[in-house]
Amino acid sequence: MKQLYILPIVLIALLTGCSEIPENNDPVIGIWAQTQAPKDPVAKYVEREEWIFNDAYLGRYHVYQGSELVIQTDFQWNSTGSFYTIEYPGLEKTTDQVRIEDSQDGTALIDQKGTVMAFRE
Repeated sequence: MKQLYILPIVLIALLTGCSEIPENNDPVIGIWAQTQAPKDPVAKYVEREEWIFNDAYLGRYHVYQGSELVIQTDFQWNSTGSFYTIEYPGLEKTTDQVRIEDSQDGTALIDQKGTVMAFRE
C-alpha cells in the first residue's frame, strides 16, 4: 500500500527535475574596460571603468581611481538587434546603448556617437 504513495512522488520528481536552462553565449559576455589618463593635470591617478557582463543579463560595473575602487554597482543589459542597452538601477548614470565592433586596436563597445566605451579584455 505504501508503494502506491511513493510512485506518484517519484514520477513528479522525475518530470520536474528534467528541465534544462538555455545557454546564453552572447558575444558581449565577459570583461570590458576603458582606462583614461587623468583629466585634471594635478591628479595622480588613472581612471579605469570596467563592465563584467554575465549570461543572466546582469553584470557588475566598477570605477577605479588609481588602485582605489570608487564605484561598484550592478547593471542590467539586453540586446536588440546589434545594440546592447545597459541600465544602472540605483546609480545616477545614464543608460548606455552600444554595439560590438572589431578594429585594429581590438574588439570594442562603441556608443551611438561612434565613441569607444570599452575594449574586451
